[in-house]
Amino acid sequence: MKLVTLLASLAAVTTSAFSPISTATQLQSFSRYAASSSNSQLFAMPICIVVEAEIKEDRMDEFLDMIEKNAVGSRAEPGCIRFDVLQAEDQENKFFFYEVYEDAAAIAHHKEQPHYAAWGTFKESGGTISSVSKKASGKFMT
Repeated sequence: MKLVTLLASLAAVTTSAFSPISTATQLQSFSRYAASSSNSQLFAMPICIVVEAEIKEDRMDEFLDMIEKNAVGSRAEPGCIRFDVLQAEDQENKFFFYEVYEDAAAIAHHKEQPHYAAWGTFKESGGTISSVSKKASGKFMT
């Protein structure tokens, strides 16, 4: 599935009731990035990760607790511009994570965090039916 198609399909899902990103945090991260970028309104942006995960129905409560902590912790990381968790409308155990990082160093830092390790532990314990990650370079993002 092409990334454009996948991102378009994200428009068909609803945002779950996880802790929202504070406007101040979002603006701070974006401002740091924009200050280091060109003056163009549409400019090359950082690295995006899109994860599609299907969760075992009997593990949903555990998953929701873990992924909320992961999202909150990720949003507090330096270099994390965005970390959204979306839930499919047509399949309540299917989720999409939309992550945006300033650069590869920010992703490397993210992967060293305990909240990231909790996601890996959840997958290794058999909590997922499937999990597919796609990495993309932002081009014309706002």
